[in-house]
Amino acid sequence: MSTDTLPAKEAAAPAASGPVARGRNTLRSKRRRDALRTLAFMSPWLIGFGFFFVYPMASTVYFSLMRYDGLNPPQWRGLDNWAYVFSDFPQFWPALQNTLWLCVVMVSCRVLFGLGIGLLITKIKSGAGVFRTLFYLPYLAPPVAATLAFVFLLNPGTGPVNSLLEAVGLPAPAWFNDAAWAKPALTVLAVWGVGDLMVIFMAALLDVPKEQYEAAQLDGAGPWQRFRHITLPNISPIILFAVVTGIISAMQYYTQPIVAAKVASGKMGGSGEVFVPGYPDDSTLTLPQLVYNLGFSQFNYGAACVIALVLFAFSMAFTALLMRRRGGLIGSGD
Repeated sequence: MSTDTLPAKEAAAPAASGPVARGRNTLRSKRRRDALRTLAFMSPWLIGFGFFFVYPMASTVYFSLMRYDGLNPPQWRGLDNWAYVFSDFPQFWPALQNTLWLCVVMVSCRVLFGLGIGLLITKIKSGAGVFRTLFYLPYLAPPVAATLAFVFLLNPGTGPVNSLLEAVGLPAPAWFNDAAWAKPALTVLAVWGVGDLMVIFMAALLDVPKEQYEAAQLDGAGPWQRFRHITLPNISPIILFAVVTGIISAMQYYTQPIVAAKVASGKMGGSGEVFVPGYPDDSTLTLPQLVYNLGFSQFNYGAACVIALVLFAFSMAFTALLMRRRGGLIGSGD
């Protein structure tokens, strides 16, 4: 290569850097505009997320470290509220056990019954609309009215359920008046109102391709094999949705146990009467009841915030576990 061409190339290098630099600046400006446009479209969600999640969560953490009764200014207490709830508050552990029991047993029963009824109705050739309506109507009943009806139906002395059980020679439990039967009675009440899950599962079952069932029948697959290898993999996302939303609802279970305890105990908590939740023997006590009782009856907002954070932590842990182990819990779609 001739040495005369080197100065020309070196002189052309600075001239070429101008268009390259302008191109880079243009690219940065475009990316910045795209980011601002995306942020503008997301701003309603970001504002709502900040006001309705970040701020309440930060406030809950803040007040869990304070002594606050809603009237006087907050006073710093550090981890004293946490130590009080976990060590010195006797109702916390029974409420936690009851809440976890409801998350496991009640949610499992609702999912199984909802799936079973959905399968049954999709197989009915005639009258499916009537059965669908009959199973869905209980879900529309208000929680308080439904709980009142169940308490009277399951009354150990005058309830028709126990009268029928005694007539056929079966033992008649005390239901809501017996600590061993109170949570099973709440589970029966929850299963009675399983119409919402029935509709969801019916929609998922009807969406399964019929060609897969026909191919499985040609291969000699029986009903259980078709259900295991075709139905479950296809509806696994719906089962996951039902379990996760059911656990979140169980973590917020408040109305039914408090109403059942009040009616069964005969203490409706009227004017001047203080009702301690959990009748009988803390068997119907749940963590949301403790949050309300500590915060709005005893004005101990610090301890109430601690229990609220425990509820949030358990909800996130259950959800994360189910999402991570989806294939092992409900089958995979492979």
